[in-house]
Formats: sequence, C-alpha cells, structure tokens
Amino acid sequence: MNGTAHTTIGATTGFIVASTFQTTPSMTLFLVGLGGISGLIPDLDIDGILRGKITISHKVMRTTAQLIGILMVFYSFYEGNAKEKWLGIGIGLGMMVIAALIKQKHMLTITGIGVIAGGFSLSETWLMLFGIYILIASFVSHRTYTHSILGVLFFGIIASKLEVSLGIDGVYYTCLAGYISHLIADIKLLPFNKRGIKLFLPISSKEI
Repeated sequence: MNGTAHTTIGATTGFIVASTFQTTPSMTLFLVGLGGISGLIPDLDIDGILRGKITISHKVMRTTAQLIGILMVFYSFYEGNAKEKWLGIGIGLGMMVIAALIKQKHMLTITGIGVIAGGFSLSETWLMLFGIYILIASFVSHRTYTHSILGVLFFGIIASKLEVSLGIDGVYYTCLAGYISHLIADIKLLPFNKRGIKLFLPISSKEI
C-alpha cells in the first residue's frame, strides 16, 4: 500500500479517537494530522514520503560537504604553515570522499542522531526515544522490525511519553492506532499486497 493510503487510514483513526474524546474542532484537526503522520512512521525504513520530509536531500548535503572540502583544500594550501597545510588538505580531501558516498539512507541516520541530541537538549524523553527509533529504522530492512510487535511496543512508549509532554488526551491512542493501522494495511492476507510483514521478529521471520 502506498503512502497516501496509509496517511488517509491513519488520519481516519485520529478522527475516530477525536470523536471518542469529543475534542474541540482545532484539537480534532490536530489528532487527525497526528494520526496521518503515525500511519506513515513504520515506512521510515524505506525512501518514502515521510523520510523525505524529515531529512535533507542527500544530494544537497553531498554538494555542500564537497564544496566545504574544496574550500578547505584551497585555504589550507595558501594560508596554512607546513603542518597545517597538509592536515587541512587531508581533511578537505577526506570530506570530499566521504561526501561522495553519502546516500539518502545515511541522511536518516544523521537525522536520528540529531533528534536524539535535540531530545537531550530539551529534556524531552519522547524525542530522544523517537531519535532512537529513527536511527534503528535507518539500518533495518523494509517491513521488518518497524513492522513488528516490537515496533508497536516501542512506538507505544514514545506515544505515551508524547501525551504526557503535551498534556493532551487522545494523543497516545491516536499515535498507536495510526501505527497499527499501517501494519494491518500491509499484511499479506489482503489481496493487493504481494508481500507481508514480519510481525513476530525476532522470534519468527515468517511473513503474514
């Protein structure tokens, strides 16, 4: 199922939660949006809609790093003393080589580290945990751990911490329902899915 469908289903779960809690129109809109985002979260393990929104393009990052590397090489060559010159040139060339290897998936890893740092800086537990989630998603294969019961449990902890932080009833249920809706929509039992999800990792790698 594509990202638009997952967003729509997630947003619907947010609306149902909002109706259950009889929230105000503005809060209903907030929960609908939160449900839509939660419905996309499991797909952070691929180059999808949400990953593109939370990460900078790897092409932009690569070009920027390469330009900085080139400038460092030229500056070190003309301005540094003997030791500084070769060290600066080496670092500049190293940056250019590393930048050439950067791919979009690496950007998600960098984003995860940044979110963790932001969580520490703001003393927000949910943000630190979400950064860890993003970091894990950048390394696992598609439809594995982010699409498993472990993923649901971990995201449930994030959602509970977020609700406490915001002080808004319904946030936990919206996030959890949106996330679970994604997994249900991706199961192999549905006729439009050629692949399923490995719901019981690491105990079983069988797709359902």
